[in-house]
Amino acid sequence: MNSIDAITLKYKMDGNEIIFLIDVRELWEHQEFNIGGQLIPLNSIFENLSLIPNDRPVIIYCQKGIRSQLAIQRLQQKHNYHNLVNLSGGMSAWKRQLNL
Repeated sequence: MNSIDAITLKYKMDGNEIIFLIDVRELWEHQEFNIGGQLIPLNSIFENLSLIPNDRPVIIYCQKGIRSQLAIQRLQQKHNYHNLVNLSGGMSAWKRQLNL
């Protein structure tokens, strides 16, 4: 499974790289703090496949990186995605590494 750390992701976002962000947390978590990703909670990921592009890197994140790993594993196994990247440590690592 491909992964990216928070500092590298922030660098790519600041450089306007063409990536797509998906937040697989719950609505209340997303509302509390997010980095601009499309909210698709893990339990509804398969109902929202049309929202997941396959023509660019898709960074999937959650609070600690576990739900995002599950989402990627399921999507790769059942729908043959090859462009999914896990944000290592999720939003917890984002806040810690970027001193937020």
